[in-house]
Amino acid sequence: MNQLKERGMKIVFLIAACTSVLAVAFICIFLFANGIPAIGKIGVADFLFGETWRPSNDIYGILPMILGSIYVTAGAIILGVPIALLTSVFLAYYCPKRMYPVLQSAVSLMAGVPSVVYGFFGLVMIVPTMQQITGRDGSNMLTASILLAIMILPTIVGVTESAIRSVPGSYYEGSLALGATHERSVFCAILPAAKSGLIAGVVLGIGRAIGETMAVIMVAGNQARMPAGLLRGIRTLTSNIVLEMGYAADLHREALIATGVVLFVFILIINLAVSLLNRRAENGN
Repeated sequence: MNQLKERGMKIVFLIAACTSVLAVAFICIFLFANGIPAIGKIGVADFLFGETWRPSNDIYGILPMILGSIYVTAGAIILGVPIALLTSVFLAYYCPKRMYPVLQSAVSLMAGVPSVVYGFFGLVMIVPTMQQITGRDGSNMLTASILLAIMILPTIVGVTESAIRSVPGSYYEGSLALGATHERSVFCAILPAAKSGLIAGVVLGIGRAIGETMAVIMVAGNQARMPAGLLRGIRTLTSNIVLEMGYAADLHREALIATGVVLFVFILIINLAVSLLNRRAENGN
């Protein structure tokens, strides 16, 4: 009986694993089968490096959206990663025991808030504040970066705190024994040892930021033009797909699917690059 149960469970696990792989494979097949022909019709150079997106004239250049996605994601990472890492360090080594459950619950609650709620918060609070501070339209690149920085906090904190806590206590104790202070032991012994987990958290944050749609649509201005500064409106790849897919047809629809291909490849390149950095770091250690 036990052997039958084990075999049965192995089959169940195998089916679950194959289902996940097949789901990803079908998504890839759909995207590339429908997107690559459109890129061929438009022209690779015209599609990827064209600065004008004008479907009414069959002009499909997505460079403004590519740069918009990169700039907004970079801004979110610059603003959000330091705060997230310091929050993780505080929760792991500085937070009082009575306060920890409250803060942990708050971080978990942030992860469960729908994107549209974040977008509404940005539209009602951040956009008017930016408008008062700058004297310009508050729906711009900086506003989108600030909102995305808030949204990626729970993702990064959840992974990085676990990575920090997984470091053996002997690292911290050995650092103290050598005369290091509490702060120096945490930042110079614990954090380097948890580097792979910290990088994984940052990668997940990048994936969340670059794939976000609804919140960005509500605060970024949605202007399909080359980015002209932090205080100007932009459009990201995801926003471009959502805004126009409802009425797109023929080559226009295919161009939007091709935009999804570019986004998919972009995220894949980021993940591969970070994996290579992790391997180099592990080999170097």
